[in-house]
Amino acid sequence: MDNLGDIRLFVLAASLGSLSAAGRKLGLSPAAASARLVKLEATLQTRLFERTTRQLRLTDEGRLYLAQCEPALQALDDAGAALQAGHSVVRGKIRLSATSDFGRHGLMVWLDEFNERYPDVRFSLTLSDNLSNLLQDEIDLALRFAVPPDSGLVARRLAPNRRVLCAAPSYIALHGMPSHPDDIEQFQCILLSGASGPASEWRFQRGDDVATCHVAPEDCRETNDGALARAWAIDGYGLVLKSIWDVVADVRAQRLQIVMPEWRAPDMPVHAIFHRNRYMAPRVRALLDFLVAKFDAASTELAVYLEPMAG
Repeated sequence: MDNLGDIRLFVLAASLGSLSAAGRKLGLSPAAASARLVKLEATLQTRLFERTTRQLRLTDEGRLYLAQCEPALQALDDAGAALQAGHSVVRGKIRLSATSDFGRHGLMVWLDEFNERYPDVRFSLTLSDNLSNLLQDEIDLALRFAVPPDSGLVARRLAPNRRVLCAAPSYIALHGMPSHPDDIEQFQCILLSGASGPASEWRFQRGDDVATCHVAPEDCRETNDGALARAWAIDGYGLVLKSIWDVVADVRAQRLQIVMPEWRAPDMPVHAIFHRNRYMAPRVRALLDFLVAKFDAASTELAVYLEPMAG
């Protein structure tokens, strides 16, 4: 803690791209700011910046140090703000992660609404369909349709998530649609792939009947990006198995049509995932409460599209 002021100077200089500008913000002369940075680098026994008369550029070690310092300083600021304001200060940056499709077509609108309530909150949004290592990535909150097997994380269920087989009306008009999972192999399909490869086994249930379809990857379009898979389906390239949260707007607008609605794929509920032992800043708590309310209201609206699929 003896060099906390030096660390703040380092983080601010990295943000502004200028040591003298960072020093001015902290009330330091250029000479004093330079001396403070030299002292910090000597303590760490490493160079944090490559410095010229025109440019201040982070070294690889500087980038690594910055990635750890930023959330640490934010946590200290949060703790002080919580004590000063009775745990009610909602401001600062939230590092949020979500799946690519839902992040672009659902979550972005919700974050805009949240910012109308809390204009002092800023977002760092990472979109990925893979389950990232949240402990390493310094994510405050992640929205996922699956739960990572990590005991250091908490998964709070936000909403049910029906997965649906769908295709563009133009594709259905040309090729028809399957009436049973066994028919799917006769149609073009779009596969999502992850770290373990393409998700080529599609399971369905209708009452007591269970059917499994093995989609041949070599005959399919394949991607690791859910938004691209959805776009391909809209463009008429085949059947795709997607979360209802990803495609409900397309179903409403008749860009996509649900196929075999009486056959049900395994549900993958939406979860908010966060660190078990990390202090939850007021802004993160406010966002989590906001998302709980938004998912609850949206789930009621989704029932209109899911009622014909019950059973």
